Amino acid sequence: MDVGARLKTIRKLKGLSQRELAKRAGVTNSTISMIEKNSVSPSVSSLKKVLAGIPMSLVEFFAVDTPADQPRKVVYRTDELLDIGSNEVIMQLVGKDHPDRGLSFLRETYPPAADTGPDMLSHQGEEAGIVVQGRLELTVGAEIHILDTGDSYYFESSQPHRFNNPFDEPCVLISATTPANF
Repeated sequence: MDVGARLKTIRKLKGLSQRELAKRAGVTNSTISMIEKNSVSPSVSSLKKVLAGIPMSLVEFFAVDTPADQPRKVVYRTDELLDIGSNEVIMQLVGKDHPDRGLSFLRETYPPAADTGPDMLSHQGEEAGIVVQGRLELTVGAEIHILDTGDSYYFESSQPHRFNNPFDEPCVLISATTPANF
């Protein structure tokens, strides 16, 4: 997906100038311009911040339109999962088109040296996950935790947090957040 073109299209549909969106999102006008020109690939936290100025969730941003008259899906095949990650991080959302989702359920892959960006994430709700392959560095508040395969976490998402893979092998984790803000 062309993130820059999609942001530009949505911004224009909402009747916002780059300057107005930047003001609402608390970023610089040049940040919006560089994203729209694909000069930079925004981190998940940066894109969430920009989309908050619209307002729009990551799922709404990345979702493809699906007909409303289709029966409710129960099974989602690997190739049907919506990737809402950025840079090298893959975040595959299960149930993207499920109406009134109460949680976001993700399969996340962090290649070596990949992370969620320099900014700490913070949002309402709760977050939990389990590392199914590799190792992960999780920062919650001022504490840094190293999780090995089989280790898990659970915390209030309003606490500043960040995910990082400083290790030599990819890390795969299964996570859930409430409310469904992805």
